[in-house]
Amino acid sequence: MIDFLVAPLEYDFMVRALIGSVLVGVMCPLVGAYVVTRNLAFIGDALAHAVLPGMVFGFIVGINPAIAAIPTGVSVAVLIRVVSRRAGLSSDTSIGILFATMFALGLMMLAVVSTVNVAMEDLLLGEILAISPTEVYVSVGITAMVILGLFVLHHWLLFASFDPVGSQVVGARSNFVDYLLLAMLALVIVIGIQAAGIVLVMAMLVTPAATAYLLVRRFVPMMMVAAVIGTVAAVTGFYVSYYFNLPAGPAMTLVASGIFVLVVSFRRRTIA
Repeated sequence: MIDFLVAPLEYDFMVRALIGSVLVGVMCPLVGAYVVTRNLAFIGDALAHAVLPGMVFGFIVGINPAIAAIPTGVSVAVLIRVVSRRAGLSSDTSIGILFATMFALGLMMLAVVSTVNVAMEDLLLGEILAISPTEVYVSVGITAMVILGLFVLHHWLLFASFDPVGSQVVGARSNFVDYLLLAMLALVIVIGIQAAGIVLVMAMLVTPAATAYLLVRRFVPMMMVAAVIGTVAAVTGFYVSYYFNLPAGPAMTLVASGIFVLVVSFRRRTIA
């Protein structure tokens, strides 16, 4: 059993991949708890696609794509709310417009710039085995920032999530917290894209949190259970991908989905 667990870690790139998988498994579900309770899944999907221009720009100028994607993701997250408020459009409409525009821009940049040699499959499905030391450091830094942000803003985030009308009465501070939540969501998606890719990051963001929602009644325990489920799914998917020669992102996603199916089939929300 020990050999089974240790064998992949004989290689430095596999150690980095495992660290990246754990970070994805922890951070995506923590923020995903707010995504599930506030019905922000579509925003998460939009941000996962909208960071593509930033990643392509990073490839063009020689900057780490994960770092280049951060300002793009945060900007689009804030812009979604701004466009919705200024234009008087529903959030879904604003998301749809920006989602399609940014993703199309990224695809156009890939088509026009001949110096960028990137497989679209890697961007869509993820390539955790190719994660660099710099990307590990960036992911650890983002993880620390997001955990700190969730801790500091915990009460305001709960207020806005479970009493949105009351939070709107409070005014500007509540709006500011909403912007910060979207910014943190964008940062977490940047981490997730490295492992699960643009398409599959949504599964790691939503599925563990939705599974935890079925198991617990209180929000903070839901976050903790979601992080545990996400970590189990990420690490299990990592080993499955190694021993069966499968892509890591889809493997993690299928494990997370399998846990969800089991919980839906056999459990009710019984844990306090």
